[in-house]
Amino acid sequence: MSDRVPAMTTSGQVPMVRAEAVHKSFGPVEVLKGIDLDVRQGEVFCLIGPSGSGKSTFLRCINHLEKINAGRLYVDGELVGYRQRGEKLYELKDSEVALRRRDIGMVFQRFNLFPHKTALENIIEAPTQVKGVTKAAAREQARALLERVGLADKADSYPAQLSGGQQQRVAIARALAMEPKLMLFDEPTSALDPELVGDVLDVMRDLAESGMTMIVVTHEMGFAREVGDSLVFMDGGVVVESGHPRQVLTDPQHERTRAFLSKVL
Repeated sequence: MSDRVPAMTTSGQVPMVRAEAVHKSFGPVEVLKGIDLDVRQGEVFCLIGPSGSGKSTFLRCINHLEKINAGRLYVDGELVGYRQRGEKLYELKDSEVALRRRDIGMVFQRFNLFPHKTALENIIEAPTQVKGVTKAAAREQARALLERVGLADKADSYPAQLSGGQQQRVAIARALAMEPKLMLFDEPTSALDPELVGDVLDVMRDLAESGMTMIVVTHEMGFAREVGDSLVFMDGGVVVESGHPRQVLTDPQHERTRAFLSKVL
């Protein structure tokens, strides 16, 4: 058996992400207790839930920043972090994991920019070092990406000279510079002052309209309602409820979902 997954969605496509009975523990604490879900190609998939529900951990498992303890995770039909032979799984070498991770962009709560590099230098770092793109080509792409996120005039600015919202938009541009097939957002606006949130969400809306597959852990219910294609409410390491965002947010079927939404809407 290969490490490709043959199963398709009802539309006949291999899902961009497929989770099958995914479990993850940290010591005796089981954080993910059997997650099953599909994310279609081109879909904006939103994850909501209280702190500690497993949302961010699941996101980190998708690009093997955390190793799952049981189950299967696939990205674009390929097993994450492992190769399957018969019924046995063999962990990939770090170099193989890194190669596959190039196709997955991730934007964290904290911006994680290199403080000693300008916005442009932050963006060209991975394409030049990992993909071997020439500096001239990387700079041209970086300037185009800075324009796309509304920061064309900040190419030579250092992170300390930028607001939190501007730093997060540079972080998004940096992830896009690797031309990923999938973007993961881990509460990208939670560390921002309220007046800076809108600019970051506008960039994410633009990405969604361009057809980028996105998994977004968020507390921004308005964004989930307006932009999301699917929404999952997680609690206690399990999927409690899922569906179209407007349906889940306006007519939740599960009592736990109703209790959570009553506090955040």
